Amino acid sequence: MEKNLSNEEALKKFKKLVNDINVCMFITNNKDSESTRPMYTVEVEDNGTLWFFTDIRSIKVEEVSTDHTVHLVYAHPGKESFLDVWGNASVVTDKQTIKDKWTAFVKAWFPGGIDDPNISLLKVNPQHVYYWDAEAGRMVSFIKIIAGVITGKPAVSSDAKGSLKV
Repeated sequence: MEKNLSNEEALKKFKKLVNDINVCMFITNNKDSESTRPMYTVEVEDNGTLWFFTDIRSIKVEEVSTDHTVHLVYAHPGKESFLDVWGNASVVTDKQTIKDKWTAFVKAWFPGGIDDPNISLLKVNPQHVYYWDAEAGRMVSFIKIIAGVITGKPAVSSDAKGSLKV
């Protein structure tokens, strides 16, 4: 079922999906191809801005500095929740912002803490967002598929999908 959302309703759905999934495939562009890597979302601000910690020496920092367009793909197959995000990224090295976004989880990558000289943040402002979410749950979706197989009629999906204007 197509369910395009905007304003507060879109932001609420966006934040819920990102917080439920947390890890995305973060895709950047370089001259010849794309680079993809998993990244942990540190924070989703109320306005939809996404934050990620990264090493300032990483190739993705160079790629984002050259081409700000990024593509993030969040997937939680167990919940049948998916999020496709296109946005503009920038590198942030401000120590106060790093301190504000810091969590104990990040220490696994930066054992030196917020004073690590190579720590930085990637800030992503979403531009285009599309989601798929099995709101009825996995079991209900499965039963509908089985019913479709038995009856020969297409399963009627109660899954929500659509664009999010964040």
